[in-house]
Amino acid sequence: MRNYNKEDIEMTVCADCHLHTSFSGDSTAPMEEMILKGIALGLTSMCFTEHMDMDYVYLDPKDEGIFELNTDSYLYDFIKYKENYASRIKLLFGVELGVQPSLGPRLSGYVQSYDFDFVIASSHLCNGKDPYYPYFYEGRSDEKAYREYFLSILDNLKGFDDFDVYGHLDYVVRYGKEKDKDYSYDKYKDILDKILETILEKGKGIEVNTGATGYGLRDLNPCTDILKRYRELGGEIVTLGSDAHKSADIARAFERAAGILISCGFRYYTVFEKRVPSFYRL
Repeated sequence: MRNYNKEDIEMTVCADCHLHTSFSGDSTAPMEEMILKGIALGLTSMCFTEHMDMDYVYLDPKDEGIFELNTDSYLYDFIKYKENYASRIKLLFGVELGVQPSLGPRLSGYVQSYDFDFVIASSHLCNGKDPYYPYFYEGRSDEKAYREYFLSILDNLKGFDDFDVYGHLDYVVRYGKEKDKDYSYDKYKDILDKILETILEKGKGIEVNTGATGYGLRDLNPCTDILKRYRELGGEIVTLGSDAHKSADIARAFERAAGILISCGFRYYTVFEKRVPSFYRL
């Protein structure tokens, strides 16, 4: 097991609330390696949010089931490391749910079966297609593809309530043909405002996902103007997550994210424990 030395980093945000390990189908990172890196960075808490995507549409049959989380195995290791490192860092038990309109009751039943600290709702499929793949954008403009994606979030919100924040709201722009070159909040504000208003009506929050820095985007997910609009509408619950699938990406661009949040009028970021939000000064 690799050991990390304390790095000379003074961080404003000391909690990474979106992390994946080898329990997620798209990561091979050992949980203990992720924990040691977080400690070295000076984090005070880390929340693992392994993927659970029920009814995911797999393009390659050999991948079938990789995004269906073995939650019991995940919990077994989590409890072990939480106890082992209790004096050095607070570890939180979370999950990232792939939401689809038909899954509401199943997802709610699943969430209630475990004592999660934190639940992220994410849109990984849009009408049965994953925007990660180029075929989602073929034969149409990015704008049409992005609009379909945002409308699908509204459909997801109608049928599911048992989450704490909605993850990377404009995830789709990571993979478009032009990514976020011509993308802006103003172009989609008719839909985005409805999404934000619905999230607020449900008493939920949103996530600032710094994983966007790995995709050549100009901004984070969601973009700064969405964050600004969320704050204007009265939004206060905002978590920060690196979406790291390897230890090198933990807490990436957190100082940039903190600066953006402050510029949008936020003074606190949020950490959930036992599904209850606590607020920490930026």
